[in-house]
Amino acid sequence: MSEHQNKKHTASNAAKTGITFGSALAMVISYTTWKSVGWAIIHGLMSWVYVIYYVIRY
Repeated sequence: MSEHQNKKHTASNAAKTGITFGSALAMVISYTTWKSVGWAIIHGLMSWVYVIYYVIRY
């Protein structure tokens, strides 16, 4: 694997990890706050948008 391909692969993995972590964090915050699986799923799909909203709002 060339250096360029390695950097591209690393960036791709970092992005996926950030999205996954953001979704998990949003779902935990949502469920803890609202005690609703439905809202947790919706907020998990919104990912970092909900996390940032929660930090600003509360």
